[in-house]
Amino acid sequence: MADPSSYRPRPGEIPDSPGVYKFRDEHRRVIYVGKAKSLRQRLASYFQDLAGLHPRTATMVTTAASVEWTVVSTEVEALQLEYSWIKEYDPRFNVKYRDDKSYPSLAVTLNEQYPRVQVMRGPKKKGVRYFGPYGHAWAIRETVDLMLRVFPVRTCSAGVFKRSAQIGRPCLLGYIGKCSAPCVGRISPEDHRELAEEFCDFMAGRTGAYLSRLEREMQAAAEEMEYEKAARLRDDIGALRRAMEKNAVVLADATDADLMAVAEDELEAAVQIFHVRGGRVRGQRGWVTDKVEAVDTAGLVEHALQQLYGEESGESVPKEVLVPVLPEDAPALGQWLAERRGSQVSLRVPQRGDKKSLMETVHRNAQQSLALHKTKRASDLTTRSRALEEIAEALELDGAPLRIECFDISHLQGDDVVASMVVFEDGLARKSEYRRFQVKSFEGQDDVRSMHEVVSRRFRRYLQEKLKTGEWAPEDGEPEDDGRPKRFAYPPQLVVVDGGQPQVAAAKRALEELGIDDVAVCGLAKRLEEVWLPGEDDPVVLPRTSEGLYLLQRVRDEAHRFAIQYQRSKRGKRLKAGPLDEVPGLGESRKQALVKHFGSVKKLRQATIDQICEVPGIGRKTAETVAAALARAVPAGPAVNTATGEIMEDEAPAPAGTSSERGTEQ
Repeated sequence: MADPSSYRPRPGEIPDSPGVYKFRDEHRRVIYVGKAKSLRQRLASYFQDLAGLHPRTATMVTTAASVEWTVVSTEVEALQLEYSWIKEYDPRFNVKYRDDKSYPSLAVTLNEQYPRVQVMRGPKKKGVRYFGPYGHAWAIRETVDLMLRVFPVRTCSAGVFKRSAQIGRPCLLGYIGKCSAPCVGRISPEDHRELAEEFCDFMAGRTGAYLSRLEREMQAAAEEMEYEKAARLRDDIGALRRAMEKNAVVLADATDADLMAVAEDELEAAVQIFHVRGGRVRGQRGWVTDKVEAVDTAGLVEHALQQLYGEESGESVPKEVLVPVLPEDAPALGQWLAERRGSQVSLRVPQRGDKKSLMETVHRNAQQSLALHKTKRASDLTTRSRALEEIAEALELDGAPLRIECFDISHLQGDDVVASMVVFEDGLARKSEYRRFQVKSFEGQDDVRSMHEVVSRRFRRYLQEKLKTGEWAPEDGEPEDDGRPKRFAYPPQLVVVDGGQPQVAAAKRALEELGIDDVAVCGLAKRLEEVWLPGEDDPVVLPRTSEGLYLLQRVRDEAHRFAIQYQRSKRGKRLKAGPLDEVPGLGESRKQALVKHFGSVKKLRQATIDQICEVPGIGRKTAETVAAALARAVPAGPAVNTATGEIMEDEAPAPAGTSSERGTEQ
């Protein structure tokens, strides 16, 4: 624990201007990012008597070992820089709302020649129009199914579209009138794009003019006694009205707005956002966060707005953003939102009428979300804490192993030997920290030797990172570090290996050779689920009902799964390798061009060097190398149709070879 006075800047050193500051720990990792109108006043508030600080702030300043700052010219620039640094460094003491990328949205791929309507998750892509997010994917599909009758836009995948174009026959939706079948030329690309844009306009809330036009067309068709056309238009209007009824009108003035509400207690906060377009709720999302920094409701609103609109632009930022309280830097935040939208944005607190009533509904949703989260987490947090305490007690550790790393070896009868490292922090998987290894120092099957190599490599990298961060800085140089999370910078409290005494001994020996004596090691044997410790003749037997044993099993099984996945992918690549893979400098694009030009590897093998040179991108030297590689490769025996006995010629247009090898993973 550091003394804040040891790194407090000298009086007058801090400028009295807007800026962004970073606190770093003893390993030079950025642990907190903040902004201020006056850096001097804000930073001075951190270096007062610890008894006068909020407990979370006191924890942060005693964890930190240094502070640095960057001066900017305006508060808007400070807001932008703070957001960028929080995204880049992922500081542990900043409020971070859990990512909502799992929420499904209705997407229209306007960046394609034939736009497609589909359910899409994940980060937003350029050129794609999004509507939502929605609570459930089935809600999107129901809405789209109703609207395809009126807007028969393409919904099929690229593979289905290409197949239908090849055979000249549309899919089922094309036959039943729910797709305009651009794949077979029933509609031109221009008309299909216009149809997709009309679909987008309707989804964006511009419904009145379109419904009025359909009604006029229906009446005109009836007057002309085109009753079938009039009936079809009547059904189209009904389908659109049913789709609209799924989103009731909540704001009578057809407003485009986002409403945000916050429910919080001393430890956590829940944020709920309603996206209202054309007066109707078009989407909803929510986050829950731990209050790891001393922050009030206004601060929570500011952080939420940064996460919500940090990657958005244009119409994705609405004209109105309604919040429960205005952030401290509301004018700067409003200017930032306006820059992202490209026009004026109103950031305000609703005072009366429909908007205030809707804000109360959003707040009730936030309260229910926080209550549900606490109900789920209470038992989960208690169980994980008990599991870590049981492990610490059974292995006689000084404290609970908050970070556990587990290693496993996988191979196929001595081939493709790989290893995995999985990480659990606070009893939960930290998948961004997972690592994979190829065993390189020897060939063949030796799990003990493999375990020694992998553990040595992992902790050798840890020592290298310590050197870089300055903890072991050389006398003649400054440590090179930028504060970003490092791949192997964090040591675990416990290393778990998949295996018994030999594997545990190998891992312990690897640590001792590197001079590391503050990391505990144990092994979990599959046969009897026994826990082995280094140098012990008898295992530690945890009760079958032990939460600690269950956590160790989950860690071990996850390491095994991750290793098997990597080993299978390597084996698949090896088995698919063909003679063209042996040609140095021949990339995937040129391999495909060669096979496409000649039709198959067999015909390519029969080609002359001059014929190979005719392929675009293939020079004479490359052609000679390709010809030599194919001449060295021994072609596999002909395939035989087991039903007829017929010898099948190798005419398949695939650049990769095949193999009939089989084996059992170990």
